[in-house]
Amino acid sequence: MTIEQMIERKKELGFTYEQISDLTGIPISTVQKVLGGFTQSPRYATLAALENLLEDPMRSIFVTKEAAPAYYGVTESDPEPKEKKQGYFTLEDYYAIPDDRRVELIEGVIYDMSAPTVTHQLIAGAIHTELSLYIRRNKGKCIPMISPVDVQIKCDDKNMVQPDVFVLCDRSRFKEENIYGAPEFIVEVISPSSRRKDNFTKLLLYCEAGVREYWLVDPKKKYVLVYDLQNEEVDMAKTYTFEEKVPVGIFDGKCLIDFKEIDEYITSLQEE
Repeated sequence: MTIEQMIERKKELGFTYEQISDLTGIPISTVQKVLGGFTQSPRYATLAALENLLEDPMRSIFVTKEAAPAYYGVTESDPEPKEKKQGYFTLEDYYAIPDDRRVELIEGVIYDMSAPTVTHQLIAGAIHTELSLYIRRNKGKCIPMISPVDVQIKCDDKNMVQPDVFVLCDRSRFKEENIYGAPEFIVEVISPSSRRKDNFTKLLLYCEAGVREYWLVDPKKKYVLVYDLQNEEVDMAKTYTFEEKVPVGIFDGKCLIDFKEIDEYITSLQEE
């Protein structure tokens, strides 16, 4: 694939320079130089990484560095440990993993989950609180929930996720052991270890599963990406800063999350 073909493929896929950098591990400045047509003789390794992504983006998105390379599965039906390859794990493997190891299962791939930071939890908790207050005040039937809660999002044997915050309005999906089906609204608070998974892997998964609205909150860069998965293309998102109130689309924009207030509160805690 020539550089010109890569540039055209980037336009076709709708990837941003930042997304390509996250997926390939190539510095964003290098991506901009190569795919902006400013560098005609990049290193072979750089070209190979770009070509692998642009030729087969699905593989790069679903098989990421955050996924453990393999897991020795042990199940009741087969108690002998056996190594399984990523992409072939099922819910049986998921439930066999010890409780002290937090993971998610996405398209048969097991992803380890690092412990969230204090800032991460404060933001998730504040969003959950605002959603809860709005629903109660308006006597709504939707259920706001906060991680860790298992969500069997595609009602299949290959996916189980734990969104940071979500709202479930179809109460038939509320089960004792987990949520069976897609919530209407999901928020993920990005951490350094989850950036790629939240930005790409989960975006596609949630879109395919029927989630109506997906928010990505970045505490470091202080912005919120809002995806209207019901009415817009998957690569289209509205961007809000932490200086704004962000409207919740599933509630017709009547519920507003004030990120400036949340950010000021967290900053005040850190200064004390």
